[in-house]
Amino acid sequence: MGFRTAIDDFGAGYAGLNLLAQFQPDIVKLDMDLIRGIDRDPVRRRIVRGLLEMLGDLDIQTVCEGVETADELATLADMGVRYIQGYAIAAPAFESLAAPVGFVGPARAVA
Repeated sequence: MGFRTAIDDFGAGYAGLNLLAQFQPDIVKLDMDLIRGIDRDPVRRRIVRGLLEMLGDLDIQTVCEGVETADELATLADMGVRYIQGYAIAAPAFESLAAPVGFVGPARAVA
């Protein structure tokens, strides 16, 4: 039918591994609580790295949401994340495409 499915806020509440085992979406959006401070937290980096590997093996695209700093953005880019959502990219805007901030090229952040 041409539509794709997604699990939002993966890693929070009911959007966890059991849901993924029962339903294989096209896209998984990792919850911002997993992403926040990832540049300073080796435990979060390990968890997200494992999730990225697993989701890649399942051929599921991953979006990291809640990316607010250039350091978080750079860390995720270094981990190979292609799809990022958050203030580090652009602030939300109604019926508008905001100009991206803090990002240059496919895998580099600027301070």
